[in-house]
Amino acid sequence: MPELRTALGEAGFSDVRTYVQSGNVVLTSRVAPAKVRAQAEALIAERFGFEVDVIVRTGEDLAEVVARNPLGDVASDPKRYQVGFLEAKPDASAVQRIAELATGGEQVVAVGREVYSWHPAGAARSKLWAKLAANGLGVRATSRNWTTVTTLLEMAQGS
Repeated sequence: MPELRTALGEAGFSDVRTYVQSGNVVLTSRVAPAKVRAQAEALIAERFGFEVDVIVRTGEDLAEVVARNPLGDVASDPKRYQVGFLEAKPDASAVQRIAELATGGEQVVAVGREVYSWHPAGAARSKLWAKLAANGLGVRATSRNWTTVTTLLEMAQGS
């Protein structure tokens, strides 16, 4: 992560900060999110030698994701509550097919370019989670647990 921070800083992004070791980055840029995504993907491929999907959300976007929190009344453990950040809004029929895999109190709600999923028994053996994690919605995506989502928002807000 230190190398990623350095590389992004050298590429012209400012206030580059990372959180944990899974590619969570908060930065400041004046360019559009789509351009940030393209530049970051190209930089990672060139500098580190591998391709990775980069999903970008503005601070405002992230604040909306947290404020929306459609499963907040049932998701009692933030480590078992996931938010999938998608490149584009998923097809409703794909969401319905995946939702049918929910068992044991699991729930899934898609809102725009985010998919919220609650896994009360954990995600390790969840068929629902396995499909979501494997981009079963047909769009590029990345997921973070609720603790990470709220921490990233705090970082974006300068807390």
